[in-house]
Amino acid sequence: MKRRSFLGKTLAGSVAALLIPKAISAQDTPFSNKNIKTAKGPVSICTWQFTKANAAAAAALESGSDALSASIKAAEVEELNEKNTTVGYGGAPDREGNVTLDASVMDHLGNCGSVVAVENIVHVAALARDVMEKTPHVMLAGEGAELFAKSLGYKHTELLTEESKKSWEEWAKNSKYKPIINIENHDTIGVLCLDKEGNIGGACSTSGLGYKMKGRVGDSPIIGSGLFIDNTIGGAVATGMGEEVVKTVGSFLIVELMRQGRSPQKACDEAINRIIEKQGVDVDFQVAYIAIDKQGNVGSSCIHKGFTYMHYQNGINQNFEVNKYINS
Repeated sequence: MKRRSFLGKTLAGSVAALLIPKAISAQDTPFSNKNIKTAKGPVSICTWQFTKANAAAAAALESGSDALSASIKAAEVEELNEKNTTVGYGGAPDREGNVTLDASVMDHLGNCGSVVAVENIVHVAALARDVMEKTPHVMLAGEGAELFAKSLGYKHTELLTEESKKSWEEWAKNSKYKPIINIENHDTIGVLCLDKEGNIGGACSTSGLGYKMKGRVGDSPIIGSGLFIDNTIGGAVATGMGEEVVKTVGSFLIVELMRQGRSPQKACDEAINRIIEKQGVDVDFQVAYIAIDKQGNVGSSCIHKGFTYMHYQNGINQNFEVNKYINS
């Protein structure tokens, strides 16, 4: 199989005077997939209040980067952030004390790549792109993914920090696991970018649920669940309890609902509603989605209050507080 050539470019630059005003609620926006007009100017959105990560994507986009490369730059910021216990270096380990990372990427041509249960490699979003572009496969797992990374020159890094180790040792005294809503044990960074050419790309990166069973894989590296893009329509990414996202193939569902004419906001609402319909009103976990269409319209919805996302456009990097979907 002919290998796809690497398209990414290393870009430097900054976005002047990125503003972060008070959080505001997401609003519904009209959308039609008929005679779609592409948004003017780049747009970047990402899950949670990862301000620096979204600013990095914005800077890349303003410098002319393609959407996928910008998305990966955002992911890399949090992969290096040892204070973020849910992504990359410093991520919470599994029950045995091993940090394993998952990631996926998707470009505007429908190409995609992912890695699962990767140890000792920090930049797994970039590695997922390498799987997409430099192998005949879509997904590599575990030791195979790590060996592939090392063959490309990725640095071997011990991902478990002293702080994460101490937290794991404290947890191990009782070894109880119960997900806590909006507590940082399952807060993936998911990024969607619309570049100057009007193309959409995205990336997800996570260390998964804190103190998960060894070998557990959530939604983030599963194309269609944690991330999905159709460049003629839009894209979506998920965060929260990955098992529940997988059960409803949430990101693919949102894009298909947009294809049928729903706005990104209404599509995200419906994806959350599908989960609630299956679980009932007493849902004791969080799931949240963000989505963007070709016009640059954005939507987001979540099960419980507390979720926010970043939005960059026209030189302004904002944090949006999402209206809770059901009572907490």
